[in-house]
Amino acid sequence: MMVGYQNEGWDKYTYGEMQGAQWMYSIAQMFPYPGKLGLKGEMAASDAASLEAGYRAARLKVIATVKEFYFDLFLAYKDLDLIRDKTALFARIEDAAVARYASGLGGQQEVLMAQTEKFMLLEKETMLRQKVQSLEAMLTNAVGRDSNLALGRPMAPTSAALPYSMEELQRTARENSPELQSKTRMISSAASRVSMANKEYYPDVTVAASLAQRTGEFQDMWSLTATFNIPLFYRSKQRQAVLEAESLSLAAQHELEGSSSMLSSGIRDNYAMVKTAEKLMALYQDGLIPKTRQDFELALAGYGSGKIEAITVISRLKSLLDYETLYWGQFVEREKAVARLESIAGVSEAATMAGSQ
Repeated sequence: MMVGYQNEGWDKYTYGEMQGAQWMYSIAQMFPYPGKLGLKGEMAASDAASLEAGYRAARLKVIATVKEFYFDLFLAYKDLDLIRDKTALFARIEDAAVARYASGLGGQQEVLMAQTEKFMLLEKETMLRQKVQSLEAMLTNAVGRDSNLALGRPMAPTSAALPYSMEELQRTARENSPELQSKTRMISSAASRVSMANKEYYPDVTVAASLAQRTGEFQDMWSLTATFNIPLFYRSKQRQAVLEAESLSLAAQHELEGSSSMLSSGIRDNYAMVKTAEKLMALYQDGLIPKTRQDFELALAGYGSGKIEAITVISRLKSLLDYETLYWGQFVEREKAVARLESIAGVSEAATMAGSQ
């Protein structure tokens, strides 16, 4: 819309006195070439959907990160428990060594050996407490809480069997992964941009209506005009815009292929981690830990009676500690791998969609 005034001469206001003096009003509206508005709407809708899917993908990654910190914190506390238990067992060895030394059956070296092992565990305990503080800080930062607030000890996670096969996880990822959905929407937006760039070869039309208002003996005047923008320099402008849009479209397709390949690889890797951890956990829990604990108790009894040396008892106790630490380490690695699988495959997204239906 335009409002203006035209005067004749510089000396005075000549409206109504001179033929050329007039008030001018005009309105204009640009009408895009058919199809352009629809393509702009498609681009906006695809961009919005891509951003929304990207937000959901970021949320899943944050959830997985929080879970991993939580499991690491649980493991640190569990290791502290194991160290305290083993410190008590080393105290039993120390008491037995002192008794043997007092009775003349053993040397002072055995007492010092048991005390040294106990002090080494106390050193590990101090380092683990520092690790707990660091993990608590990372966890509070990940959830956006005040780092000065105490979190407390994590509850023991409930380990359930993985309810999905690798093929089901791959299919779920293809259908529900927000990251893949975001890339797919980017491809749709890029395709609309290619179509839009091709539409720019065709001119838009601007229709304008004007009124020149005069007074006195001079009649009002009006006009209607139509303006077309002709792409005379299409080789340097429109053609280059089409090439750029096509390049962006191809890049979006490559990004989707790359993301799909990475998700598939991530599912395979983490699924293998879950299955490997389950096998190792069964080996530790059902075989190595019970056997090593039994060997330790027998060795400790034999040491008290003078049949076994202190180094044998200490070695078996250290093996028991190692196996129990490895068991809980595999337990946590399994839970972390499950959390990553749920994030990569968009399992919670699939459950949400199923619930809404």
